[in-house]
Amino acid sequence: MTRIFVGLALLDALTLTGAFVVGLVSWLSGGAASGAQVYLLHFVLGLTAAILTLLVHCLIFTYFLGTGRWVKEVGLAYHLPDEPLPKLTRELKRWTFPPALAAMLVTIASAAAGAGVQLREWPWYAHGSLALAALLVNGAAFVIEYRNVRTNGAVIDQVLVEVERIRAERGLPSNVEALARE
Repeated sequence: MTRIFVGLALLDALTLTGAFVVGLVSWLSGGAASGAQVYLLHFVLGLTAAILTLLVHCLIFTYFLGTGRWVKEVGLAYHLPDEPLPKLTRELKRWTFPPALAAMLVTIASAAAGAGVQLREWPWYAHGSLALAALLVNGAAFVIEYRNVRTNGAVIDQVLVEVERIRAERGLPSNVEALARE
């Protein structure tokens, strides 16, 4: 999951940055009122960046919900103590969700403010400020998410090692052998 996340986060960061830079160029050339193609490019990049941002952070939510449930179920099945592994997965989820949600919300707010500017209902600086905030909050969220996804991957590896140890103690075939039999 770490490699997938890095690729998606980099793509999202580049799209967010591109939308921001093209937005500055569009604003300097008169924005939507100018009828320039650069405005249309900003609109498309901004919308793409907003949707991609939601996708990346929702993927993180789903990853932590799924792996947390898996660690909990395996822990129950093999009578693993709650500490350190199952508890750590819950803590990682709790540490990851607030920044991911904040990144999603500020990105949505930026897109909504952009629509307000397009309709000439909001001042340009509201959209520009929220767009800058979206860049910064998403950047911080990506760092936190990466660190926690990496740690969670290590927890999953430790759970698998512990399961193999318990299976060997009980005279059961390893996971690989059991799967090969099916």
